Amino acid sequence: MTLKQLRYALVVAETGSMNEAAKQLFISQPSLSGAIKELESDVNITIFSRNTKGVSLTNEGEGFLGYARQILNQVELLEEKYLDGDNLKKKFGVSTQHYSFAVKAFAEMIKGFDMNEYEFALRETKTFDVIKDVSSGKSELGILYTNDFNEKVLNKLFRENQLEFEHLFRCKGYVYLWKEHPLATKKKILMSELVEYPCLSFEQGDNNSFYFAEEILSTYDYKKKIKASDRATLLNLMVALNGYTLCSGFICEELNGGDYRAIPLDEDVIMNIGYIKRKHMIISNIGEIYIEKLKDYINGLL
Repeated sequence: MTLKQLRYALVVAETGSMNEAAKQLFISQPSLSGAIKELESDVNITIFSRNTKGVSLTNEGEGFLGYARQILNQVELLEEKYLDGDNLKKKFGVSTQHYSFAVKAFAEMIKGFDMNEYEFALRETKTFDVIKDVSSGKSELGILYTNDFNEKVLNKLFRENQLEFEHLFRCKGYVYLWKEHPLATKKKILMSELVEYPCLSFEQGDNNSFYFAEEILSTYDYKKKIKASDRATLLNLMVALNGYTLCSGFICEELNGGDYRAIPLDEDVIMNIGYIKRKHMIISNIGEIYIEKLKDYINGLL
């Protein structure tokens, strides 16, 4: 098993085609197929299933490539630190729950780099996918929250996926709503005052458990509840339906616009927001900068 074979396998997985992968790798298709077969023989598993439409990862293959990404990411860090890395295009990815502060920090981080030398990725996605992305090496860091309700379940998932959670900051719960909402001028809001308005939350797909909800008080018996898959849709529903969501209160007005308000929720709930990374992984220089940008931005709001 060689690093070259691992890189070949990752490109095949990304393209879903031996022919397309061979073009990107500038090698012949028979050479690539031979390298993949040799790799499968070495590790004694079937990484890809072949069919007339191309190739797809097997369950074993998906697990194997998760480890392969971790190895290659660490090799890239070593090359960057100790070898002549001038010709290497450095990569960095973050997966996050739907937080505008995470997007803002990412944008501020990127401003300090030459985009011709780096390849960045920001994935605003479901809670389970944040965990999966970091575990598989697709993203170096994942931004999410824990609290008294979900931390036992999430910590178990972190352990099973060889991840560790690093605390960034704690905050109380806020109600986020449109500036013309009937409750928008209040200094604090009780849950009982929200009963007649639709609660908006982010769809979690196949893993739609209370423990994966991005919003606090996920088990509360809401009279009206609407799920959305992205932040823009959720904001539009706030305006159209006088809806609201529950959040951290750390909102980037520059990205979300000035038509919304974050008002303290009069309930005793705490969010512990932080980042996950793979265990024993050395965080890259870019990752360290991103974490500092997150801290700087949040501290500026406090």
